[in-house]
Amino acid sequence: MALDFEGLSQENGKDMGAIARRSSNSWTLTATGKSGHSSGIFSASAGDGAVYELARIIVAFRKGLPEPNLTFNVGLIGGGQSADMDKDGVRIAVTGKTNIIPPIAVAKGDFRTLSEEQTARVRDKMQAIVGAGHLPGTSASIAFDMGYPSMAPTEGNRALLSKLNGVNADLGLATMPELDPLKRGAGDISFVSQDVDGLIGLGVTSTGDHSPAEQADLSSMKRQAKRAAILMSRLAEEKGRK
Repeated sequence: MALDFEGLSQENGKDMGAIARRSSNSWTLTATGKSGHSSGIFSASAGDGAVYELARIIVAFRKGLPEPNLTFNVGLIGGGQSADMDKDGVRIAVTGKTNIIPPIAVAKGDFRTLSEEQTARVRDKMQAIVGAGHLPGTSASIAFDMGYPSMAPTEGNRALLSKLNGVNADLGLATMPELDPLKRGAGDISFVSQDVDGLIGLGVTSTGDHSPAEQADLSSMKRQAKRAAILMSRLAEEKGRK
C-alpha cells in the first residue's frame, strides 16, 4: 500500500480521512483565421477570425463539459495579429489593432477529474468540440499536457481508512469521516494509485496553504505520528505483507 504524508485534512476542526484526489491536466487551444481589414469580417472571403472561433469553443466547453467531480478552467487567453506564448506557458505576448481581423488566438487552461476513465472521456469530448463546427474561415486544434493522474476512491482505499479508524478507536480519538475528493488537490501518491491501495494526509494539519500566511499546526504532529506508527505496525503484521 502507499501512505501519503501530506497535510491532514480538517473540516470544522474535525480530522478527516482522505482516500481520493483528483488529477491535474492542462490544455492549450489554438484557433486560426484569415487576417484582413475589420470591415470585411463575417464575409465569405474573410470569415469570422480566430478570436470568435476561440470564443465558440470556450463557450461550448462551458455548456457541454460539466459533470460530477470535474472542473475545467481557462487561465490564460490572448489573440490578435500575433499571439506568442512563452516556453513556460504563463505569458502570451499579443499584438494587433482594432481594425484587423485576428488570424491567431490562444488559450490555456486545466481540467481535473476523479478517475482515469473520466479523464479519457473528458479529453475526447474536448477534442470533439474543438474539431466540430468551425466558424467560416477558421480552424482550431488542442494539445494536452497530462500532469498528475487521478486517485479514485476505491474499496481498497476505504479499507485502509477503516483500519486507520480502528487505530483512532484504540487511541480514544474520533472517527475520521471520508473527505470529499474535491477538497484535495493533486498529489504524488496518484502515480501509484492504479497499482496499490492508498491513504492520504498523514502529515500535520495546516492553514493558509500555498500562501505567505501558511502555518503548520504542530499540536497535530503527536496524534498523527501515533496514528501512522500504529497503522504501519499493524499493516506490517498482516498475513502476506512480510
